[in-house]
Amino acid sequence: MLHSPSFWRSDGVVPRLLSPLSRVTAAITAYRVAQEGWRAPVPVICCGNVTVGGAGKTTVALDIGQRLIARSRSVHFLSRGYGGTVHGPHRVDANDTAADVGDEALLLAAVAPTWVGGDRAASARAAVAVGAQVLVMDDGLQNPTLQKDLSLLVIDGATGFGNGRVLPAGPLREPIAAGAARCQAAVMIGPRLEIPALLPMLRARLVPDPAILSLVGSKALAFAGIAVPDKFFDMLRSNGVDLINAVPFPDHHPYQERDIQHVAEVANGAVLVTTPKDAVRLPPGMRSKVIVLGVSLAWDDPARLDTMLDGLF
Repeated sequence: MLHSPSFWRSDGVVPRLLSPLSRVTAAITAYRVAQEGWRAPVPVICCGNVTVGGAGKTTVALDIGQRLIARSRSVHFLSRGYGGTVHGPHRVDANDTAADVGDEALLLAAVAPTWVGGDRAASARAAVAVGAQVLVMDDGLQNPTLQKDLSLLVIDGATGFGNGRVLPAGPLREPIAAGAARCQAAVMIGPRLEIPALLPMLRARLVPDPAILSLVGSKALAFAGIAVPDKFFDMLRSNGVDLINAVPFPDHHPYQERDIQHVAEVANGAVLVTTPKDAVRLPPGMRSKVIVLGVSLAWDDPARLDTMLDGLF
């Protein structure tokens, strides 16, 4: 589970004491993003945010990738490969594991060719060289190595921007206004958080896979090692799944057989349920013992997003 300091959620003495360090963080980020990156010969779309932790960037990237594939575009994803050992640029292949390239990269690679590496420009060059017609970045709003044509500021409507302060006084990677200034629109997922109208706002909500219908009324034990496990647990409960227990693990937790054996014992016969991001980190022999339930996005006005995407070509 993501253990963020409680003072990140409200303003008080500790955030004010840390504010000088926040100014240093903001200055460093401002210097970095001011560097001029490589201009790719194809459109580059960035799904980023200004907060640490999960806001739904990968879910947005997957949705956009699928929309572009439906337009017969050759989509390639670019990911940092968080949690993996591969430095890149590396094209994810069938032999890669989450330990190699990170869990998000494996989810993206199931939809379209995916490249991991901290230098997004190097990954972009490699992708373009093999025929990419459009590049979709999962995260990278603060990465200056590659110029973007469309940047979307992804916001978790449930958590918003916390106390609105920059690290370490708050959860922000940079000031909200600074990040928003490099974006063309914001995507708010979930509750309708009221925030200043800095950008055109696209709204969406998470909807579970239809497979959840088979779990309604069943007793289940859910486990998740994502940034905010309660989001997954609450979704199951709100859709009629009878959770006898909910077991959080640290974000990006590398599951061992003993972990799954433990939750199976606690489940006492109830079905085990987890997220796709967790499933790719399970030991291969344990995956058949767990039901994997993903989510997709339902947009309030999908035509607005489609218009933005069409404008890139």
